Amino acid sequence: MEQVVLLDESGQAVGVEDKTTVHHRETPLHLAFSCYVFNDRGEFLLTQRAHHKRTFPSVWTNTCCGHPAPEEEMKAAIARRLGEELGLTVHGLELALPGFRYRAVMPNGVVENEMCPVFFAFTEHAPRPNPDEVAETRWVDWAEFSAGVLSGATEVSPWCELQVRQLVELGPEPARWPKGTPTGLPPAARVA
Repeated sequence: MEQVVLLDESGQAVGVEDKTTVHHRETPLHLAFSCYVFNDRGEFLLTQRAHHKRTFPSVWTNTCCGHPAPEEEMKAAIARRLGEELGLTVHGLELALPGFRYRAVMPNGVVENEMCPVFFAFTEHAPRPNPDEVAETRWVDWAEFSAGVLSGATEVSPWCELQVRQLVELGPEPARWPKGTPTGLPPAARVA
């Protein structure tokens, strides 16, 4: 049974809950991550969430999202989820936005409530989506994609929209983005 790490307002771990039951109308604050994967042409791997997902089904979003298991190191969790969801291996996995946090409510009232550090990475491989997790993938030009998100012309998940607004402030070329400071991570994410 997959578990998520519950957090207090300072980002300290305060318990765990099964992933299958944690999301509802009063979802507790918990630890997550987002990852943006790029290829050597500067394209970004956009993904559509599986149509049967409990939260935000069928929504287009960043390459991969997930929850580290209790005591699982963030980069290890991201590598695991990229493999499980997309059959991808990556290199140059780095922290971009250590302190990202958001809360989003679906039309049916189900809430996402996460401290969700944002990472980026690179690959030379083609994705092999797991249909249980990902409905579709698309390589898109990062500059065009981010401009579309900022203008409102490109619809994406609420967290992806907020993240893109912060990521573009890091510069136009993801390969040159500065690395985020690990001390900015929630304490529960600083697992050795």
